[in-house]
Amino acid sequence: MPAVPKRKISKRRGASRRSMSWGLKPKQQFVICPNCGAATRPHHVCPSCGLYRGEKVVEIKEE
Repeated sequence: MPAVPKRKISKRRGASRRSMSWGLKPKQQFVICPNCGAATRPHHVCPSCGLYRGEKVVEIKEE
C-alpha cells in the first residue's frame, strides 16, 4: 500500500511551498578556453578548437 497523507494540504501551504522555485532558472556558466579564447562550458570540449584539458579530442573541420 502506498503512503497516504494524513491531512489535506491547504491552498496557502501548498502555494507557499511551490513559490520558492518559481523564479529560479539554472545559471549557464562559461569559462575561457586557454588555447583559442572562446567561451566554453566547464568540463566540456571546446567547440571552436576541439581541445579538452590541453589534449586534442575532436577534429574540427575548417571551412
